[in-house]
Amino acid sequence: MNAHEIDYEIHGDDMQFVEVELDPEESVVAEAGGMMMMDSGIDMETIFGDGGGATKGLFGKLMGAGKRVLTGESLFMTVFTNIGHGKKKVSFAAPYPGKIIPMDLDELGGKIVCQKDSFLCAAKGVSIGIDFQKKLGTGFFGGEGFIMQKLEGDGLAFLHAGGTIIRKDLQPGEVLKVDTGCLVAMTRDVDYNIEYVGKVKTALFGGEGLFFATLKGPGSVWVQSLPFSRLAERVLVNATVPGKKRDEGGILGGLGDLFGDR
Repeated sequence: MNAHEIDYEIHGDDMQFVEVELDPEESVVAEAGGMMMMDSGIDMETIFGDGGGATKGLFGKLMGAGKRVLTGESLFMTVFTNIGHGKKKVSFAAPYPGKIIPMDLDELGGKIVCQKDSFLCAAKGVSIGIDFQKKLGTGFFGGEGFIMQKLEGDGLAFLHAGGTIIRKDLQPGEVLKVDTGCLVAMTRDVDYNIEYVGKVKTALFGGEGLFFATLKGPGSVWVQSLPFSRLAERVLVNATVPGKKRDEGGILGGLGDLFGDR
């Protein structure tokens, strides 16, 4: 094992957090600002780069940090190390309602490709980098952009996504079509492409967008029921107008605003 062997427990239902148990000298790496609580005896150190182990030289560190900038993440990550005696615990909270997914990279072929904002934390030794989508169509219309994150190594990593998460194991040649925003992660052998919905009327008035993702096996795919972008859009659309309270139980619903007091 190159990555540290950590133990964990996931608490909660819709607003989850993961509690990681560290033996002496074991470490876990997380996004800056993701920590919820920790025991005394745990040292917290901010590092420059992607946190994938010891990076040699200034150029290597700059390359790692530059990759994280491309995915929209912070230049820095935080390493939590048990420097005390006995087992210590540190917890990391999900940023919005959904589920935390534990990923054992050793059992998943050593690599996972995922949404650029889904990573929560991982055992030290797991490399957090970028994965370029080689096909321009996938990059421009894939919902998650031309760049996705990749997690490589043989340790545990934890992802977070919205709503309910389902894992689909695809057989060789089996194809799954997914809304582009609902794709959370996939194993390294899954062929990921973007397909036009095919019908102009469906594209314009169907409400599902112009493109969807086609995922071809073999491999495993994780799909979320509620992308954060969809949740945020619904919140904005239904936000209460300042100084005015909407009656959610009204017969007219949203149309009531058109006939309300002027």
